[in-house]
Order: sequence, then structure tokens, then C-alpha cells
Amino acid sequence: MPYVPHTDRDREEMLRTIGVESFDDLLDAVPEERRYPELDLPPALSEPEVLRAMVGLSERNLDVDHTPSFVGGGAYNHFIPAAVRTVTSRNEFYTAYTPYQAEVSQGTLQSIYEFQTMVASLLGVDVANASMYDGSTAAAEGCLLAVRATRRSRLVVSRSFHPEWLRVLETYTSGMGLEIELVGSESEPWRLDPRDVEAAVDERTACVLVQYPSFYGAIEDLEAFARAAHGVGALLVVAAYPIALGLLKPPGALGADIVVGEGQCLGTDLNFGGPYLGLFGASRDYVRYMPGRLVGATKDLEGRRGYVLTLQTREQHIRREKATSNICTNEALNALAATVYLSLMGRQGLRHVARLCLNNAHYLADRIGEQAGWEVLTPEPFFNEFVVRCPVPASEVVSRLLESNVLAGLDLGRLAPEHSDKLLVCATEMNTRAEMDAFAGALRQIEAPTRVVAGRSE
Repeated sequence: MPYVPHTDRDREEMLRTIGVESFDDLLDAVPEERRYPELDLPPALSEPEVLRAMVGLSERNLDVDHTPSFVGGGAYNHFIPAAVRTVTSRNEFYTAYTPYQAEVSQGTLQSIYEFQTMVASLLGVDVANASMYDGSTAAAEGCLLAVRATRRSRLVVSRSFHPEWLRVLETYTSGMGLEIELVGSESEPWRLDPRDVEAAVDERTACVLVQYPSFYGAIEDLEAFARAAHGVGALLVVAAYPIALGLLKPPGALGADIVVGEGQCLGTDLNFGGPYLGLFGASRDYVRYMPGRLVGATKDLEGRRGYVLTLQTREQHIRREKATSNICTNEALNALAATVYLSLMGRQGLRHVARLCLNNAHYLADRIGEQAGWEVLTPEPFFNEFVVRCPVPASEVVSRLLESNVLAGLDLGRLAPEHSDKLLVCATEMNTRAEMDAFAGALRQIEAPTRVVAGRSE
């Protein structure tokens, strides 16, 4: 079957209509020696043969559907109910673009309104926007909101914050005259003492930026961070992991002024790193400083419920110098996935998923920590990620287990060379007990190399 199903009669009719005798006549403008160059291509294949070849290539990939994965670090393998994909694949949602005549798109606005409502409840804030690009840009925008609100120029950031998100923040703030100070131990970034935060803030500080749980999995004292920030008139910006909030108190209830997060875990596939979903919420005092869009509910002249774009503080809608951000597109389809996911899970379902993640991570940490040469470094309490000190470079652990089709974790040496012997391990509700036992057993087979010193081995 040809890929372009035009018959000879079809082609003759098209040529006759445009007044050309042959297809070659259309190429007169192309030098003859360039028209049909010799190409070193394999023989042509039929459509079934091409499909078979492409499927064979795809099966060479390692993916979380066929491979046990213990990788986290900001992107997580969670179960996605079938209804999420069913709803998001409907044409009226899947093919829709930004509603420039917003009030005509009542279905889209309603889905966004429900998304904002659930995100605000999850984060413990008064208001949430219609999403951002991803968690890293949401965190950067949260800091810029704090700068606008306080008219200060100093950002205090925990070393337990996601290192790659920190680079995004540095890019956002470059050339703006803002100062970023990292606080915490450089040798043990998975530990953050509230006293270090208190010592770092001053009257020039716009905000304190922390993660909850931290990039290394630790559940830190947000209330202490809030007291330190508020004591000098600064704001507390928290980047939260939404699944963890099924068990933990929301940051807004612990003193956070601005709460952001990565919403990929709420119904979006890993997608090779994107597109993802940035969550952004704040207290009512800062609604006018918020980036992006906010959808509101109202009533029309006949008293019927309707939805409108209440605020659009982006540069396409207002004068550029008045805009709070140059973010131009919210991740509406991903936000819809999160809305469907949260609706299906409900409070109890989300709590159950969070409990499974917590239990699996602690079970796996115990299994790894009991083995000679392996040490769990993340202090308790931690959620579903933890740092492991390995007897060999973490890169070797990753490559060794990859040979057995196991994604072992994140080699922290990729982010900081001084931590090349550290592995960030993650467990979610998708990891079975058998997988975790097999993973711990595979680690047991990896031993530190024996050194020979003065005629003896050690």
C-alpha cells in the first residue's frame, strides 16, 4: 500500500488543473543535477514492515513499564488511572489552544477553575494560578514575586534545594542585580539546620527558598524556616512535592507565603523530561503580584454560573513594563490531567498513595542500610527518596545494574563531583516488594575493590 494514496488518474487530473504536462515540469527551477541525487538508502519497505521495524527499535529502550526504576530527583513514576488519559485525549481538550476569546471556552475555563481550586487546597494557600511551565520555573517565579512584593534583592536558598532548579533560578535572575546565597552544609546538603537559615537572613532578604521534602528526601522544619524569614520581613517560598502532601501538612498551613511545585506526579507520564506542569499558589495578599492567569467564577445577567479570566498579568495582555512575567502559556492539558487525577483519587486515595511511597522507601532504605559498605545518609524523617553512600562510585552502581535492566537511582556525582560516591534512591507505589528485594540483593553483590598495602590486603 503506498503512503500517498493518489492514483495515476488523480495525478493526471491535478496536473491538468494547474496546466502542467508532467511532475518534472514543476522542477524546472531546480538544476537538473540536483533534482534526483543518489541516496544511500535501504530498499523500500511496506507499511507493516516499517511498523515492525520501528516497534523493534522502541523495544530496545528501557522504560518504567518494563524496567524496575528507583530514579526520582524531580520526576517520578506513579500510577496513572486510565480515566486520566481517556479524558485528556478527547478532541475538545487535546486539540484546544489558549482561549484568546476566553469566555466562549466555558469548558476549558471550568476545568482550569477546578484545577486552581484543588491545587490551592492541596498546597494550603488562598489562591492558585492556571499553572506554569514546570516546577523549576514556578520556583523562580515565586522568588521574583517575593522580590516585587518586598522590594528587596537578596534570595536565601537551601543547599537541599534541587540543584538543577537552582540553575534555572540563576538564569532567571541573571542581570537583575539579585543576590543568591546558599545556606546549609556543602558537604552534607541533605541536612539543613533552621539555625543556619536564621543566621543567613537579614533586612535585605526578599525570601527564603526551600523544598518540601527536600531534593534529598528529608522532611524539614518549615515552621522554623517561616519564623526565620518573617522575623526579618522576608517571605517563605516552598517548592512542594504534591504526592507527599497526601500525608504532610500543606506548606501554607506551616507559614509558607508562596508555594510552588512540580505537578508531573499528578497524572502526567515521565515523557522523557517534559512537558511537565508547574504549580503556583500564594496567600491572598500577593494575588496581584502572581504570574500567569487566574480563572474566576461569576454569574451572568440571568444568574447562571460562568467562568472568566479574572487576572492576566502576562506581557501579551498588558503593557510589558507592567507584566509580572513573560510566561506566555500555561500547561493546560497537563493541568487537566492533574484535575482528573485528583478528582479520581480524592483525599483518601492521595493519602493511600503517599503512605505506599513512604512505606516502600523506608523498607528499601532498611534493606540497603543493613548491608556492609552501604550507608543511608538522609536523616529521618524522609519521604520516598534518600541518599545512599556507596562502596564504589555511584556511576558504577548505575551502569552495573543497567546491565540487568534496573534503573538504580540518580548518580549525585553528575550534579556535584564531590558526591560521586552518593546515590539518590527513590521508591513509589509502583515498586513491588520483589523488585525492592532484588534491588537490594543486586547491591549486595557490589563490593569495594580490595587494596593491597605493604604486602597485605585491606
